[in-house]
Amino acid sequence: MEVLIAIIVGVVFTIAVYLMLSRNIIRVVLGAILLSDGYHLLLLMMTGLQNGAAPFLNIGEDTFVDPVPQALILTSIVISFGVTAFLLALSYRLYKEHTLDDLEELKEVADE
Repeated sequence: MEVLIAIIVGVVFTIAVYLMLSRNIIRVVLGAILLSDGYHLLLLMMTGLQNGAAPFLNIGEDTFVDPVPQALILTSIVISFGVTAFLLALSYRLYKEHTLDDLEELKEVADE
């Protein structure tokens, strides 16, 4: 199961990098969203979940559920939501100002 998740994380990272290297600003934003989703999957995979069971901590005779992986993923989701909102607002403002979504054409406009 972990191998399958590792392959999925690799594919998501590959698609995200491909999208972020394109010239279209919307594809760059979508690549950033996929990159954060791949990071969430990577964090989930690193918690050591086996067979879909919860991450238990055995301390002496007591058994506790480890809240750290859940807290890390939740914090990462909130941060990626804020970054996505900022990137969407920035790309909307950029398109409204210059009516262009191609990064190479925007570079030429900025050089003038």
